[in-house]
Amino acid sequence: MPLAKHLTLLAQCLVAWAVFWLIGWPDYYLQYSTVALGVACTVLSVAFSLLAVWLLVNTRPAHRMSRALWLSFYFTVPFAVLDTLYCGVHLGYGGDYPRVFWYLTVFYVTPWLTFLPTAWLLQPRRGAQPGATT
Repeated sequence: MPLAKHLTLLAQCLVAWAVFWLIGWPDYYLQYSTVALGVACTVLSVAFSLLAVWLLVNTRPAHRMSRALWLSFYFTVPFAVLDTLYCGVHLGYGGDYPRVFWYLTVFYVTPWLTFLPTAWLLQPRRGAQPGATT
């Protein structure tokens, strides 16, 4: 992937994190109940699953897995770094922040569990005829 695309994905990630950070004010979502956070995480996970299908179905089959890997990376690793800096360092939770902010840390794993299997499932199967139904 060209450097410009990496920088675009990184910029999109930073903007997405900033939006989630602003929405979470004043207490980075701690002001909401566990049930509300659980429901929000579920809805967001379904939205990410639909987004994964939409993004990957519109990608050439030869590039799907690579795109899934990069999307998973850029929407987990920078988020984890930024959350560590904000929650662990700035807010002072240290290494305990993943337990306190569980609803954030769930999303350090779910993109990997969504984008990669979606890319794999969308790959054409050997011997399958285009447009054939089973």
